[in-house]
Amino acid sequence: MEMNSAAIEDIVKQVLAGMKDVPAASKAAGPIPATSRAAMLTGIEKFEMKEFKIPELGDNDILVKVEGCGICGTDAHEYKRDPFGLIPIVLGHEGTGEIVKMGKNVKKDSAGKTLSLGDKVVTCMIFKDNPDITMFDLNKQNVGGADVYGLLPDDETHLNGWFADYLVIRGGSTVFNVSDLDLESRILIEPCAVLIHAVERAKTTNILRFNSRVVVQGCGPIGLICIAVLRTMGIENIVAVDGEDKRLDFAKEMGATKVVNFKNHKGIEALAEGVKDAFGGYYADFGFQCTGSPVGHSNIYKFIRNGGGLCELGFFINGGDATINPHFDLCSKEITLVGSWVYTLRDYATTFDFLKRANAIGLPMSKLITHKYKLEDINEGFITNVKMEGLKIAIVN
Repeated sequence: MEMNSAAIEDIVKQVLAGMKDVPAASKAAGPIPATSRAAMLTGIEKFEMKEFKIPELGDNDILVKVEGCGICGTDAHEYKRDPFGLIPIVLGHEGTGEIVKMGKNVKKDSAGKTLSLGDKVVTCMIFKDNPDITMFDLNKQNVGGADVYGLLPDDETHLNGWFADYLVIRGGSTVFNVSDLDLESRILIEPCAVLIHAVERAKTTNILRFNSRVVVQGCGPIGLICIAVLRTMGIENIVAVDGEDKRLDFAKEMGATKVVNFKNHKGIEALAEGVKDAFGGYYADFGFQCTGSPVGHSNIYKFIRNGGGLCELGFFINGGDATINPHFDLCSKEITLVGSWVYTLRDYATTFDFLKRANAIGLPMSKLITHKYKLEDINEGFITNVKMEGLKIAIVN
């Protein structure tokens, strides 16, 4: 039977009109189970696999099938000591997954990008009734003023963290469509945003430039990512300081020009000379302190020239007091010091482009993820993390 173009056009219009009548919340990418597993921290150093009912979604909610989530240092602190008093809790805030169901009001992500079933997403923060967040420029507020999935007290929904098969993203949350990034890059978004924020803070000193000599102390995931961010900015002269040769070797892969193992130097004066020698006889113009060690904070002032700058970002929790001499370390040297803690919404969005640039210039970002564990093996993953046997440990479904 022959059909003219007008008839075909009428049929297409009818089909499209019918599709518009289907509420978004009823669309699902494949069958969705009635329940979801979640790894709940029920006691110190004890995860238990729990089964929770997947709730009905509200009009502004999103159901995400979790694909992977990194283990953060904050997770490890909660696992070892429960410093935030959150037990029992479903942890995991470095997560990513695929949208499998959406409320009818969900159309776009927090950056204005369209959201559809099958899109890969990450979350950043959940807004609270906080005047500093609701009344002022969000880009100037770091995530410390809001809630975060994976650090939420347990409630009737239960699926509050990424260490689960499914996560319920509730209305009022920030969510970003990152379908153009691979799984490893998406798992690294949250820790990378920490360093994007730190470098932006460092730039406010007007000391960090293309030709700056930069020392990065601490070559765990945070320090290594710091080196990568500096390298993508075009900074060439980077010296990494750590006590493990394997991490220092990786620092070179991420863009460090020279490395210094502090175990090879007896005392802070000798270590400072080692850093100076690595810079060809000069102290650093700028330093990033990434260790979370009070001794590390005390030491790094000795690596920096008069009039130089320092960004301290290692203390995500209270790691104890550090001892410095205000005259010799700060005043007489006129050091410009900035602190950095987590990130803002703008930093989160900037991170997506950083990861694309890092991959484009050949930085081995995916190698930061040294171990992958299944959800049911999460206890083993945390033990590996606590023993510092790898860099970034990830739970991958």
